Amino acid sequence: MKHLHVQLKRIYSSPSPEDGVRILVDRLWPRGLTKSEAAIDRWLKDLAPSTELRRWFGHDPSRWEEFCRRYEAELSQMTELLSELRTIARKGPLTLLFAARDELHNEAVVLRDVLMR
Repeated sequence: MKHLHVQLKRIYSSPSPEDGVRILVDRLWPRGLTKSEAAIDRWLKDLAPSTELRRWFGHDPSRWEEFCRRYEAELSQMTELLSELRTIARKGPLTLLFAARDELHNEAVVLRDVLMR
């Protein structure tokens, strides 16, 4: 099985050729950013945590472990999209884009870990 190349990046960081395929994984469009500035290839908002889970988590690091568990349960129902992302990542770099300020506690981190398993 070919190695997956999945990286994470804030949507507000400048795009670069090393990003490969750029996919936004937030449910909400990032504030203050136009679609052309975002330079995304796709927006997979259906892959983002449910509105209920996102609101419950509220980017509170004390809820991180439980958020991961709940989000992974949601992701387990999205096998087709996960398979599609793995296929992209086998062909070349895949960059999961997120808007959160906290680069360690956000849905893209969980999604990357699920993809890499």
